[in-house]
Amino acid sequence: MRIATLLALLVTLTAAAQERGVYVEDIDRTANACTNFFDYANGAWRKANPIPSSQTRWSRRWASGELAKDQLKVILEEISQRRDWPQGSVNQQIGDFYGSCMDVQRINALGIKPVQPLLDRIAGIDSRAELQTVLGELHELQVAVPFGITATPDTRNPSQVIAQVFATGLGLGDRDYYLKPDARFVEAREKYLEHVQKMFVLAGSSKAAAKRDADAVFDFETRLARWHLDNVQRRNPRMREHKHYLATLQAMTPHFDWKRYLAAANVTAEELNIDQPLFMQAVDREMATTPLSVWRTYLRWHTLRAVAPYLSDPFAEQDFEFYSRYLGGAKEMKPRWTRCVEFGDAFLGEALGQRYVERHFTAEAKTRMQEMVQNLLAAMGDTIRGLDWMGPQTKQQALEKLSTFNPKVGYPDKWTDYSSIPITRNDFVRNVINATKFSTADDRGQIGKPLDRGRWGMTPPTSNAYYSPLLNEIVFPAGILQPPAFDVNATDAVNYGAIGVVIGHEISHGFDDQGSQFDAQGRLRNWWTAEDLARFREKGQCVVDQFEGYFVEPGIHHNGKLVLGESIGDLAGAKIAYLGLQKAHQKRPGKTIDGFTPDQQFFIAWGQFRGDEIRPEAQRTMVQRGPHPTGKYRVIGPLSNMPEFAKAFGCAAGSEMVRANRCEVW
Repeated sequence: MRIATLLALLVTLTAAAQERGVYVEDIDRTANACTNFFDYANGAWRKANPIPSSQTRWSRRWASGELAKDQLKVILEEISQRRDWPQGSVNQQIGDFYGSCMDVQRINALGIKPVQPLLDRIAGIDSRAELQTVLGELHELQVAVPFGITATPDTRNPSQVIAQVFATGLGLGDRDYYLKPDARFVEAREKYLEHVQKMFVLAGSSKAAAKRDADAVFDFETRLARWHLDNVQRRNPRMREHKHYLATLQAMTPHFDWKRYLAAANVTAEELNIDQPLFMQAVDREMATTPLSVWRTYLRWHTLRAVAPYLSDPFAEQDFEFYSRYLGGAKEMKPRWTRCVEFGDAFLGEALGQRYVERHFTAEAKTRMQEMVQNLLAAMGDTIRGLDWMGPQTKQQALEKLSTFNPKVGYPDKWTDYSSIPITRNDFVRNVINATKFSTADDRGQIGKPLDRGRWGMTPPTSNAYYSPLLNEIVFPAGILQPPAFDVNATDAVNYGAIGVVIGHEISHGFDDQGSQFDAQGRLRNWWTAEDLARFREKGQCVVDQFEGYFVEPGIHHNGKLVLGESIGDLAGAKIAYLGLQKAHQKRPGKTIDGFTPDQQFFIAWGQFRGDEIRPEAQRTMVQRGPHPTGKYRVIGPLSNMPEFAKAFGCAAGSEMVRANRCEVW
């Protein structure tokens, strides 16, 4: 017993000696934590690590995501060296897919030939009926224009999967780029027209014809844009819930034969959700009145746009010039191998993920992560029970919802079987097409069936996480469970300050302005009393007002309503992660490391994980389209509302990191 006790003590002491605190070298000692915590926590790292030319944002977190790609590269290069893997095996598929992608000489020699048959198919559209047929064929390839169809849980009965028709079809992505008079939107329209014209020239058009066709595309997309919901409206699930019987949809859009379309798509559906009915009515008018020549041009453009990253260098480079350089600010394309790793993850992600988790995700990491998740779920429960603004009836409903959360960590229990996809070493674009068709069929195959809760919406190597309100699940792929987000050798304070806030953030999404509209079963249903809902919205307005005041450059500030859900997530996530840390310290008391108390480690860890440098172009695009605030305000925003932060760093009232009008939702 004495020897066993001594050995256990030795293991404990060794583990304690190895515990990592915050990255002290990242801290800018010239900054004041109470004035600008963003610079204080990670300013030295950002000064020493400028954004790489191929990136639009950079931080330890983004560097970790790129490291995962380095790890995948090693795996793929090893596997692709062999050519005798059994046909249809994981190694054969991911090895040959990667090998075909890396065969730049062959890809460049082929040019546009791999998609010429599809372009010829579009050019041959000579009737409205044929137009509909080709639309269906493009949708199978996930060229979703001007609308698409996908499987989704029924918002009224999420245990069943239905078909959803969704609005899309804009090369600029967001209606504001087409309609608003601001100088940055006017410039974007000019650059977009130039880009479309250049792509048509690469595809064989004369400059005069390309200009004419680019104008036609833009005019057509502008008409569609007028009927799109704006980016704030799209965040409201009730504005996108329009369940219709097939006969009702047919009457709404009389110029489109839905029975024929669904039969060709191998979809059986008597009821469908139409996320934007007014948009679909506009599409129907275009089906009836827009000349076929314009439709052919529009479909040719979107086909080129969809396949450009996989074609020869001139197409891939022109695609990069507009979408990554102009809109994102990247200075150069990512290396070929990086893009091939990303393509492999996009099309065969769970096959590649199997090999990734075998090498880079341990059982110890999964166990510790699961413990953290349970601590944070418990902390959220304590928070709900302790709210002074929520009545008992709503609290009961909230706690019921919390009790049904389904956490997923690392990788799926059952892997997707890709063995039926023909993958060869000598035809990259055909591999992409085959994998896309498989993905489409796999998705559509869920329609009309009970919901499969074992499916994942991200691949295991992905450095990200998500919450699904319809499934009421929180998901943390292995790719994000690496330093600086998560480290089995780091203190609890550091892990709770980084991945812990991410866990809390995803839990909080179940109770943000969107998630709060779904109940414990994932149904879109109001479970709030009128009084509690009014108080909740009032608290949310505080967050809206806070972020409206955050400017990324003169004249451009965050849209508080657009980032409301993510900002509630960060605010509540930081709070419950801090409470979760207190639970962890009941088992493993924290200690001061490198002069920083456990509380200080917690907050610095969040600043070091979340804080990043971002290019001005990417920042503008993010503010316009994205529901997430920029990294700077994801650090400053939530912490400036927390008395625990002010106490940890001795910040006096009136400090910039101590908000006078403190926001607190959960």
